[in-house]
Amino acid sequence: MGRKWNNIKEKKASKDGQTSRIYARFGREIYVAAKSGEPDPESNRALKVVLERAKTYNVPKAIIDRAVEKAKGGAEENYDELRYEGFGPNGAMVIVDALTNNVNRTASEVRAAFTKNGGSLGVSGSVAYMFDATAVIGLSGKTADEVFEVLVEAEVDVRDVMEEEDSVIVYADPEQFHAVQEALKNAGVTEFTVAELTMLAQNDLTLPADAQAQFEKMLDVIENLEDVQQVYHNVELEE
Repeated sequence: MGRKWNNIKEKKASKDGQTSRIYARFGREIYVAAKSGEPDPESNRALKVVLERAKTYNVPKAIIDRAVEKAKGGAEENYDELRYEGFGPNGAMVIVDALTNNVNRTASEVRAAFTKNGGSLGVSGSVAYMFDATAVIGLSGKTADEVFEVLVEAEVDVRDVMEEEDSVIVYADPEQFHAVQEALKNAGVTEFTVAELTMLAQNDLTLPADAQAQFEKMLDVIENLEDVQQVYHNVELEE
């Protein structure tokens, strides 16, 4: 199951010039989460999750505060949460999550990103059944055995605990995100290298070189669309 999450995050952060793009996406997501309930992470679990994720990307406090204050101020900027499912070269599977204030624009741009790069959009459910919604939480300074023992003692159920490079990565059901973090914080963990709610492919696909190049081009186009928040796929990309 290991996906080398720290490496993936670092690559993602360096790709768009991408720091500013990542910050903008978090600003939008924090605003939507804060507006969906109380703008307080202690009473708004969706907001708490996105703030924990933002920490691992070093999103500046000023961006976080601005998004929360915007929600508190009753801004009338409304976003729809959309999920697209599609296929790339050689049957590669892709899920695209978006936040948009213009559904028609986003649908058109996502469709074009697929079709102009050797892919196609599928219907709802055509791809998602091959992915599992998963909480991924990473930390350093402890071994996998130590982390597993902490979680067992705290009676927190997880799917797997693995050592990946210099981190220990915990895989769990999304509902266990906070429970895993709280158990580890109580055991002295003060910082997480990864804190994600993601969609993990049940089986990875290795593409031949020409198809992989085409897939990576399609992926870049999709990831750079303004309204796209997250992209998940089942392709084993070369490092």
